[in-house]
Amino acid sequence: MDIALSWSVINFFMSKSFKTFLKHTAKDFHNQSVNPAVVRASTIIFKSMQHIRRTQIKAQKNPVGGHFDYGRQGTSTTYILQKILTKLEQSYHVFTTPTGFGSVFLAIFSVVRPNDEILVSDPVYSPTRILTENYLKEFNIKTIFYNPKDLKTLENNISKKTKLIFVENPGSNSFEFQDLGKIIKIAKKHKILTAIDNTWATPYYLKPMKLGFDMSIVSATKYYSGHSDVMGGSLAVNKKVFNRVKIAEKITGLRLGPDDAYLITRGLRTLDVRLDRHSENAKKVAAYLSKNKKIKLLYPYIRNSNNFRMWKKYYSGASGLMGLKIRSKNISSVRKFVNSLKLFGYGYSWGGFESLVLHQEHRETGNRKYMSLNNDEHLVRLHIGLEDPSDLIADIKQAIKHLK
Repeated sequence: MDIALSWSVINFFMSKSFKTFLKHTAKDFHNQSVNPAVVRASTIIFKSMQHIRRTQIKAQKNPVGGHFDYGRQGTSTTYILQKILTKLEQSYHVFTTPTGFGSVFLAIFSVVRPNDEILVSDPVYSPTRILTENYLKEFNIKTIFYNPKDLKTLENNISKKTKLIFVENPGSNSFEFQDLGKIIKIAKKHKILTAIDNTWATPYYLKPMKLGFDMSIVSATKYYSGHSDVMGGSLAVNKKVFNRVKIAEKITGLRLGPDDAYLITRGLRTLDVRLDRHSENAKKVAAYLSKNKKIKLLYPYIRNSNNFRMWKKYYSGASGLMGLKIRSKNISSVRKFVNSLKLFGYGYSWGGFESLVLHQEHRETGNRKYMSLNNDEHLVRLHIGLEDPSDLIADIKQAIKHLK
């Protein structure tokens, strides 16, 4: 593929609307295809040793320019995806990883060292919590979890050793929305780096780099792909942390392959269409669920709530993932409610075209400091897919009858 030509096309369409850009970017005019070619390579062939040297010099002068001398650095297929995501994130560069959690690991590994401290939002994704709470301890890195509803627990725990504030918004399973601008203000005041897991919203609904975050993480497995058939992650960075992440990426070998990059690029074509539909469907389901007295809806729908205000302050839309807090002394009735859903698949992950449901057992909510469930409280997570929302509501309605 002619990378230079493809990049000029990306630049041209970036001046158009977001929706137009997604439909027209990454065309391969060299092969006369509307999609990029899948270039698989472990060895990059050069015309001479001088050609290798010239390429290496170009890479030193322009480290984000797509100049490769070894397959682990990527190919034109992965490069095109990175450039698309860089534009979407409005960042200096985007690194792509084999999984979403690979981007979480790369972000933390890049900037944290022994004797450092990090501050992490209490309701983070379970593997992120295991990494920060348990694994980092073995390398003499201290993790302090703060309350997303009380940012005094963030600022009061800052020390001279604090190197990173890691945010996940909204919180995993509990769906708290934080005051992101206030977090950035605190971080800049104390000269601390920031990272956010923005998988729930993607840059379609929130651009963390514009707010002032140093790093923005998205699991490309979810909405970027949209078809539940590929794993991947993206880590957007500003210029300040670029070199640190670039070195860490080289050491860890966390690099997305070309076949997965192609599938994610394909999914991005319809990101806006799918997310608009997910949002529309979720809003209708939320409207129905908000009227049920057996359920507390965990989604930015109730207007007089703090969650709604924080969501409205920073986000342009809401995706299809929501939580339900159900109060019932009869756990078997909660399980029966979940198992009675016919249009919802039972499985992990989300962000695909299909609706999913999970009953989060108490042990699965993690060892959280600021959130606990009573014995008669249960969390159920719903991902609202692209089905007809009236069918989804009817399915939920028949299943809710089992709740006692």
